[in-house]
Amino acid sequence: MTDSPRAGITRNPWDTTKTPGGSSGGASAAVAAGYAPLALGTDGGGSIRIPAGFTGIYGLKPSFGRVPAWPLSPFGTVAHVGPMTRTARDSALLMDVIARPDARDWHSLPHDPASLVPDAPSLRGLRIAYSPTLGFATVDPEVAALVATAVNRMADAGAHVTQIDPGFDDPIETFRTLWWAGAKAALAHVADRSVLDPNLAALLDEADHISLDAYMAATRARGALGAQMRGFMEGYDLLVTPSLPIPAFDAGLLMPPGSDAAKNWMGWTPFTYPFNLTQQPAASVPCGFTSAGLPVGVQLVGRMFDDRGVLAASHAVEAALALPPRRPV
Repeated sequence: MTDSPRAGITRNPWDTTKTPGGSSGGASAAVAAGYAPLALGTDGGGSIRIPAGFTGIYGLKPSFGRVPAWPLSPFGTVAHVGPMTRTARDSALLMDVIARPDARDWHSLPHDPASLVPDAPSLRGLRIAYSPTLGFATVDPEVAALVATAVNRMADAGAHVTQIDPGFDDPIETFRTLWWAGAKAALAHVADRSVLDPNLAALLDEADHISLDAYMAATRARGALGAQMRGFMEGYDLLVTPSLPIPAFDAGLLMPPGSDAAKNWMGWTPFTYPFNLTQQPAASVPCGFTSAGLPVGVQLVGRMFDDRGVLAASHAVEAALALPPRRPV
């Protein structure tokens, strides 16, 4: 949530009593506030799309390997590097620079020399699967209404929209096992956990009990989910969901009041972490504001490796929504 006992609390420019999200909340707050036009984010469970959604900017989690990372994140192959900007076009420009292979990252993909900046973006003819809840999430009514309106605008712009869930159960336990293990790998050198953020220390205590059998079972479940989503996406160009089920909540908290503590932060991020498991490109596009003036984002999930398609569709969605220019005071 971009706050810690050591560095303090980062706040949302739209309402400084609220969080900008995390973990790339500093990047999102800086871009939203106008400190900089471009930022890099890292997304191991939603950490580009969560803060982009909470602060009303554009954020892209590219296909895994599209942007090389060295050294590789201790969170391994759920961790992506991507752009955070005010518009999809700006992110496309940044991707042209950062999406070049690096031999030090053996996961890095070949670079497409053609520009990732869309010339004439259009939604006409795109096959869109619209899943308001993924089949298991609970969504704030204002958020749901804004996302539904955005999807209607996509249809008005010529997209073929089908309301359908992709058909998987909440993969929270699979993700938790893999992510908790990554956190332990990152912080194994810390002998005194009392110096850490209390929530992080508690997470590491839980990670101590992950067995090799449990880790391998999670790896197999992840593979099955990835295969299922690749099959599902053969029938669609994009899967559209809310970026987040809620608007930004109070700064300084890991979870909004009333959350299921057993689910930790995954309880309020059900739309992001599944697509770290599947490694597909996914972007958060601003789609409006709540009555309290807090931003809301719509998530566009693409086929694996189709980063250009997600960027082009994002640009076209921005044009279809035609939101009036608005900056935080």
